[in-house]
Amino acid sequence: MKFPKRYVIVLLTFICTNVCYIERVGFSIAYTVAADAIGVNQANKGMILSMFYYGYVLSQIPGGWAAQRIGGRRVLLLSFVLWSLICGLIPLDPKREVILVLSRLFVGVAQGFIFPAIHTVLAQWVPPQERSRSVSLTTSGMYLGAAGGMLFFPSLVKHMGAQSVFFVEAVLGVAWSVIWLKFSSEPPRIDLPKVSMPKVASREKIKAQAGGVVAPRTVKIPWRRIIFSLPVWAIVVNNFTFHYALYVLMNWLPTYFELGLQLSLQDMGSSKMLPYFNMFIFSNIGGVVADHLITRRILSITKTRKLLNTIGFVVSAVALMALPLFRTPSGTVLCSSISLGFLALGRAGFAVNHMDVAPKFAGIVMGVSNTAGTLAGIVGVGLTGSILEGAKASNMDLTNSETWKTVFFVPGYLCIFSSIIFLIFSTGEKIFE
Repeated sequence: MKFPKRYVIVLLTFICTNVCYIERVGFSIAYTVAADAIGVNQANKGMILSMFYYGYVLSQIPGGWAAQRIGGRRVLLLSFVLWSLICGLIPLDPKREVILVLSRLFVGVAQGFIFPAIHTVLAQWVPPQERSRSVSLTTSGMYLGAAGGMLFFPSLVKHMGAQSVFFVEAVLGVAWSVIWLKFSSEPPRIDLPKVSMPKVASREKIKAQAGGVVAPRTVKIPWRRIIFSLPVWAIVVNNFTFHYALYVLMNWLPTYFELGLQLSLQDMGSSKMLPYFNMFIFSNIGGVVADHLITRRILSITKTRKLLNTIGFVVSAVALMALPLFRTPSGTVLCSSISLGFLALGRAGFAVNHMDVAPKFAGIVMGVSNTAGTLAGIVGVGLTGSILEGAKASNMDLTNSETWKTVFFVPGYLCIFSSIIFLIFSTGEKIFE
């Protein structure tokens, strides 16, 4: 049997998100080690770690526009080549703050084009009955990449130095670019599985059934309707919360282990990758469950999205607020694994909803939504550094769980709030033609 091209595209986008998060986690680990070695304070660490998101937020909506106009395939290739070159050429030296700030800013700009472009590509290639699991598989690459980075990079830094992380990331980025150039292609108008529905008489009906045809690049984008749509805002709010929790844990969990629990990452073995590996597992479970509920007509698209989003975010909130109460590595790993795992399950709710409400403008809506998610990185990562530095200024001990409660309670409360917003305002119906 011929392997459908859309499966190749989904697999390549999965690898794409994998490599992107290897880069993000890798920088966080390498910079934390290098900065701690020369005594950089927590506020300055937070500033450097958050610079990526300042660049990232600038290119979200332009990324959706560019993918709509020149094609997601080209945008993905250009963005990968750019950030890979920066990683390969820029030295990692915490004393040279200006160079670090600019390099993280430009890497953020380059990677900001990636997810709007991916959603444009998937909206072109993937029919509605496969969207949940396709998007979940693609985005689960982020978590597998984060898990791999957490497992591999601490040892690499220990034996080869922090700069070696940049070299590995650049090689991976260039390798993916070559594979994408060779095996990807612009979407044909039809790449469908055999459809077990009544006979479809015309090419137009097949296209409509596939959901795989995006708006022509000359179609006017309904910016006003998108910006003022309550279902879009439900996606935006949940995207913000998801990334606030994810980025705080991704960027500050290493510091919590090192300072809060007095435990070196190198001494934790494979357990440090479990939270992200759990996200990989739960993300795909969410996609399969969502497609099963929808295709078997057990629940409507709207009810499916709301159910999975609510379960994911509420359970995650409970685990986040329990995390600082545990003073052992196993308890911390358990809570962070549950929290991140159920957040990933929730992506089968809000994250696929872009393509439900606006299949023709999925990249644009994703750009708007991911702008909010990126702002969460700026706010959450920077605010956490300020909270910890403020605690130190007040003579609070960073090994004390009370110091860390605010850090983890804020995203916990946000998860509960955004799940309520999604329950009230979201829909699975198409609202943008």
